[in-house]
Amino acid sequence: MLDVDGYESRLGSEGFEGFRALAMVSLSTWFRYAANKFEYSLSLGWKKYNIGQINGRELSDAIWKNFFQGKLTFLHWNKGEEMAPTITGEGGTLLVRKLPFPAPTQVFVGDVVMLKDPDKPDDYLVRRLAAIEGYEMVSKDEKDEPFVLEKDQCWVMSDNEALKAKVAV
Repeated sequence: MLDVDGYESRLGSEGFEGFRALAMVSLSTWFRYAANKFEYSLSLGWKKYNIGQINGRELSDAIWKNFFQGKLTFLHWNKGEEMAPTITGEGGTLLVRKLPFPAPTQVFVGDVVMLKDPDKPDDYLVRRLAAIEGYEMVSKDEKDEPFVLEKDQCWVMSDNEALKAKVAV
């Protein structure tokens, strides 16, 4: 048993080390986390309000419920050859950060991102962000015309260069 400031703890040495690591996070880090979580909760509530899922009276309840009970991150099991060698074909668990909307200050070219599969809406794809709005895309095939990605468009690629690219529809 440990006596910490007059409180008895039955955590053992591992638990106490975990407690100290938690306490070592600065106050400014906790404020940044709370601000990010509030912004995320606010944007989710606003989206639900705008599409008519909730009314004005339920908006504040939805924001606070998401703030206190929602999570900013989740674990995602990814399996497949598309992201090899970054993520092996046998699979791996990824810690995914939720974003209410992808902003240029939060997502950068080169980041690994997770998005809904356009062919199977219940599935997700893990890819590397290769280009964002404003980038000019030029093909190696001279027959293809170059184009510029428009607002709210991005280009993603798999890391495994041995795989053949799928034709975008």
